[in-house]
Amino acid sequence: MKIDSVELTHIAVRQSQYPEPFSPEFLLVGRSNVGKSSFINAIIGRKNYARTSSKPGKTQTLNFYHINQSFYLVDVPGYGYSKLSKDSDRKIGMMIEEYLKSRTNLHHVFMLIDYRHKPTEDDILMYDFLKYYNIPITIVATKYDKVGASMRAKQDKLIKDTLKLTTLFVHFSSTTKKGREEIYKIMGDSLNIS
Repeated sequence: MKIDSVELTHIAVRQSQYPEPFSPEFLLVGRSNVGKSSFINAIIGRKNYARTSSKPGKTQTLNFYHINQSFYLVDVPGYGYSKLSKDSDRKIGMMIEEYLKSRTNLHHVFMLIDYRHKPTEDDILMYDFLKYYNIPITIVATKYDKVGASMRAKQDKLIKDTLKLTTLFVHFSSTTKKGREEIYKIMGDSLNIS
């Protein structure tokens, strides 16, 4: 898959602000500071298109990136940032749930977790929540390059056991671009394009 064009077309906090549901969509979820903006930039091949921030919890809206004028990457606010109030976390949860319940054109969910750490309670809750909606999910383990080769088998087992994963997950690094071709393949297979 080749990314020729990308445009942030819609910024939404409610269903009435979403684009018309005619194009396939791929949802990105993950904890604050897991590297969603870096993931987007690596996937679309642009350096700073999605704003990365040293401050977690910065994204507070659903951001719809129109790719190749044919499908959307949808970035939702990160969950589990302790400095956000419980009220903010609840609003984010409701925003994600409204999206999941209403989008018939949602093809696949990429759930990002930090490869360096054991998945948190929030990660487990989110994974179980997504499975409830019966949408294909790929776990993307970001920051893969930050874990030494001797520790990787242990991290793989920790992630699989903690999330009770039955499927493979993608090792991803926005620095080395490891995993990008696998993500393109998942998208291409979902869209029936090579």
